[in-house]
Amino acid sequence: MSKRVLALLAALGATTIYGINHTIAKGVMPLYIKPFGFIFLRVVGATALFWGISFFGPKQRIAKKDWGRLVLAALLGMSINMLSFFKGLELSTPINSAVLITISPIIVVVLSAFILKEKVTRQKTLGIAFGFIGALTLVLFGAELRQDAPNIPFGNVLFIVNAAAYASYLIVAKRLLQKYHPFTLMKWLFTIALVINLPITLPEFLEIQWDTMPSWVYGSIVFVVVCTTFMTYLFNIFAMTQLKASTVGAFIYLQPLFGIGFALLSGKDSLGLVQVLATVLVLVGVYLASRNVQA
Repeated sequence: MSKRVLALLAALGATTIYGINHTIAKGVMPLYIKPFGFIFLRVVGATALFWGISFFGPKQRIAKKDWGRLVLAALLGMSINMLSFFKGLELSTPINSAVLITISPIIVVVLSAFILKEKVTRQKTLGIAFGFIGALTLVLFGAELRQDAPNIPFGNVLFIVNAAAYASYLIVAKRLLQKYHPFTLMKWLFTIALVINLPITLPEFLEIQWDTMPSWVYGSIVFVVVCTTFMTYLFNIFAMTQLKASTVGAFIYLQPLFGIGFALLSGKDSLGLVQVLATVLVLVGVYLASRNVQA
């Protein structure tokens, strides 16, 4: 099997894990683990894993001038991003999260226009409009009475905050990725995030009743920490060594399909007309906004 085929499978694997995660993480919260307690486990676990794997990479020191950018990247990518996503998942539904998370490329285009002064074409403008109309459709009309989704509109807003934070993180971390090895960068990003998140996440972590937790919940925790937080990054890094960034980025179109499909097959969510319409609008918007754009 060629390295290109393996790279395509790695990118597909990362997207599949992300799609499944919407339902698996939702199934644990908030009955067994509250969202911020889950983030404590996720960040602590990822920090340990990335420090462990960093010994297989080059030994690099972070330049003094880069620490500010590193802290900002950790705040956006491992604090605001994760906290808003898991809190939103507690309040909303897996399908809504799977759809709204894909507007990140649209937000990258918008932020790049303001921060990096990149040109926004008519096609990109149309894509931005479609994407935000789709997102707004879910926020305003995607609410339904569900015991496991107590505040869907606010949860959907948090998904958009999550997407905006992640898009901002990509822009801030871009120069760091060009300068430092991924293992070096990730171990420090997660270490900084651990310090930032500690006062927010520790109280909910201490509330976890480990002795009354079913065995399947432990499996869900391992999946989120090892697969969603650790393996997906490694898969995407390998894919980037063999494929263009734009090719790897195109796999984001599949995430709502995997997310919605898994949620429906597992019986954890249902698909209505509003969700279908919003999904179509968002995917068309992402396609138009990111078409012919090299990451």
